Amino acid sequence: MIFDRFRLDGQVALVTGGTRGIGLAIAEALGEAGAKVVITGRTRNAAAEDRLAKAGVDCDFIAADLTKDDAADALVKETLSRAGRLNILVNNAGIAIHGDSGEFSDAIWREIMTVNVDAVFRACRAALAPMRREGRGVILNIGSISGIVSNIPQNQVAYNSSKAAVHMMTKSLASEVAAENIRVNAIAPGYIETDLSRGGIDNPDWFPIWRGMTPMGRVGQPEEVASAALFLCSAAASYVTGEVLVTDGGYTTR
Repeated sequence: MIFDRFRLDGQVALVTGGTRGIGLAIAEALGEAGAKVVITGRTRNAAAEDRLAKAGVDCDFIAADLTKDDAADALVKETLSRAGRLNILVNNAGIAIHGDSGEFSDAIWREIMTVNVDAVFRACRAALAPMRREGRGVILNIGSISGIVSNIPQNQVAYNSSKAAVHMMTKSLASEVAAENIRVNAIAPGYIETDLSRGGIDNPDWFPIWRGMTPMGRVGQPEEVASAALFLCSAAASYVTGEVLVTDGGYTTR
C-alpha cells in the first residue's frame, strides 16, 4: 500500500532544535511513523518529552550547543552510542535576529551564520559516515522563504542570507552524495505559528502585512511543516533529492 512508504519503522532520526516549535512537530511526526527519535537542544524541555511520550514516540534527548566546533561530531557519536545507527538527520535549529544593516555588528552576523549555516554543514558532515556505512540516508535541512524572497517589513539581511546558503548547501550536497543512496532536501517554511514567531505575529505593524501577502490568509502550523518533512524523510520521496519544498500558504507566489 502507498501509505506503507511513509513508514519509518526501524530507523533512527536525529532532530536538532527538536524540543519546540517546528522541530518538535517533526520529531513527533517521524516518531509516529515508527522511527526512534533523538532530539537535541541546549536545555531539556520536559513538556516536549512528555508530549512525545504521550504520542507513543520512542524518544531520547541529547543536550548540545551546536555553536561549538566539535558539537556536531559529538552529537552524532552519542546518537550512535545510544541508538546504534543514524538514518535521518533533520537540521532544524536556527535563530533570527532583525536589525538595520547599517547598525548590524560583525558579532551578530557571525552568530547567525554560526548557528544557521556552520552548524548545519557540520551536522551534515558528521552524519555522512554512518549513513555511508548503512548504504543509505536522508538529510533534511530547514530553510525558509527568507532564502527565496526578501521579507517585509522587517529587516533581516543576515537571516535571509543564511537561509539562502542552506538552500544552496542542500542542492550541492544532494548532487554530491546522490549516487551513494543519500538524499538531501530542504523545506522552506513561510510564517509558522511558534513561540519564536510570536513576537512578529503579535506585532501590529508586521502581522497584517505577513497575512496580507499570504494568499491563504493565515499563518501555518508546525504540524503542516511536519507533514512535508515526513514525506521527504520517507520512501514516499525516494526519487526526490536536492529539492527545496516551499510550505508558505502561497506567500512566494506573489
